[in-house]
Amino acid sequence: MLKPIKTNKEYEAALQRIYELMQKDIKSGSSHSDELEVLSILVEYYEKKHYPIPPPHPIEAIKFRLEQMGADEKQLTSILGGRSRKSEILSGRRKLSLNMIRELHDKLHIPAETLIAAY
Repeated sequence: MLKPIKTNKEYEAALQRIYELMQKDIKSGSSHSDELEVLSILVEYYEKKHYPIPPPHPIEAIKFRLEQMGADEKQLTSILGGRSRKSEILSGRRKLSLNMIRELHDKLHIPAETLIAAY
């Protein structure tokens, strides 16, 4: 019987059951499929509560996004307003301005809440 996960022991058991279910050839809409879906939701809720992932550092988010796009730091020059300003921002000597945050959000699709985080 499925129930909320309240302890680490229950969490480990749920992970084990998910693993077992994923090893089977489950048909969509079956009781095993439903069990897997519900267990996944319960595990996700438990993990968010007990193992929260902090938001990324704004500068690391910018570098990661550039890497994802296959772009280099030269692309930032036009967004941030010059090579020296880009260098100061990437090294942490200068903070992002509101206009820079807007441009990074619009052009690189980095969530604004990530870019406005204190650093």
